[in-house]
Amino acid sequence: MDTMRDRFALVVSRLLDDDPRVAVVLAEIGRDGFAEAARRHPDRVINVGIREQLLVGAAAGLALTGLRPVVHTFASFLVERPFEQLKLDLGHQDTGAVLVSAAASFDWPAGGYTHMAPGDVALLDTLDGWTVHVPGHPDEAETLLRHAVAAGDDRVYVRLSVQSNRHARAIDGRTFVTVREGGRGVVVAVGPMLDAVLAATEGLDVTVLYATTVRPFDAAGLRRATQAAGNDVVLVEPYLAGTSTGAVSEALADVPHRVLGLGVGRRELRRYGGLEDHVAAHGLDAHSLRERIGGFVGAYASGA
Repeated sequence: MDTMRDRFALVVSRLLDDDPRVAVVLAEIGRDGFAEAARRHPDRVINVGIREQLLVGAAAGLALTGLRPVVHTFASFLVERPFEQLKLDLGHQDTGAVLVSAAASFDWPAGGYTHMAPGDVALLDTLDGWTVHVPGHPDEAETLLRHAVAAGDDRVYVRLSVQSNRHARAIDGRTFVTVREGGRGVVVAVGPMLDAVLAATEGLDVTVLYATTVRPFDAAGLRRATQAAGNDVVLVEPYLAGTSTGAVSEALADVPHRVLGLGVGRRELRRYGGLEDHVAAHGLDAHSLRERIGGFVGAYASGA
């Protein structure tokens, strides 16, 4: 199976051929994936070099001319380093772009902490008007990328990851998908966390919702699920723990509820290790999730 990032380069290269509004802005990272597209469209595939503030500024300028820029680099260099440009060049000027990240929270541990960005979605949450997609499979990444490019002049963030679920789900770029139904709580699995959540909740009497679009947050979908399963909600997010607990509380503001946010911890892990080591250290493996989810909702089925 190809990776989300492989699919990204393929899909956006085709969109460059099909849509004269589409432009790609790179900062060295990812340039090989667009080498052929750059030969076909040298005026719409732009590599600014390792200048991440310019990366976003150039995208905003292209948007002001009527183009639909797709901007790509590692998440830490796309959201954290040029945050002022996201706030001003895109937000304050009310211009749109599609930001597509790689490396996620800790996809490349050998790159060190400079290449990790567990706080990216939380940081974007401080700004107005962003749509945030978190696909869990390359097929979903393709669907969401096409949604994002076609979304008029909106500001969209597509968070790609090396981590992937085994199977893609039918998604619409807006609502949560009900994967399993139960009566003792709701677990919201975001993007590549779904497989681990399904393994962790096997035999537990809980509803599992699958979220690949987290902003706007599907408050109506969550409310429908809690009407049948109760108002205990567990969020399992592949980025900073608790990023969406406020959205849950807002969705359920008129009813008593409890919410547990699971995700990447704030403590910095200073050993490189591998991807699986970081997953386990943050308690995002199936065994750890089962203990934490089951203990919170008290949903162990008889004999489980």
